[in-house]
Amino acid sequence: MQSINEIQNEIVEEFSSFDDWMDKYALIIEMGNELPPLEPEYKNSNNLIEGCQSRVWLQADYIDGKIIFQGDSDAVIVKGIVSLLIKVLSGHTPEEILSADLYFIDAIGLKEHLSPTRSNGLVSMLKQMKLYALAFQSKEKK
Repeated sequence: MQSINEIQNEIVEEFSSFDDWMDKYALIIEMGNELPPLEPEYKNSNNLIEGCQSRVWLQADYIDGKIIFQGDSDAVIVKGIVSLLIKVLSGHTPEEILSADLYFIDAIGLKEHLSPTRSNGLVSMLKQMKLYALAFQSKEKK
């Protein structure tokens, strides 16, 4: 299993081969299209992330000490962003997720190329993923 930083480095490398942001957007959309569809029962109000302009659902399951994230969105770019976050954080322990420095977002220039509402959505998604990690971590310690 790769570390969070190894995965981030791969993403940074993949994006660095494109100079044009239209190509980077195309890559993000492609990543979103590769995301397995979320089961309909997970597309509920409990999994809906507040603070996103488009609808974003995030499901987190705690399996063998690791958090497995699944997600979806009704907007193609946002679904790609969800896919990136899942690629980096899913399959890791709550501790790894909570202590992760997600430098890839700035390294690929994502935040500066998103509209303010999408950028807020990105922050909301990350916050929700860390909240899940905190919740699973506290259950673990009981």
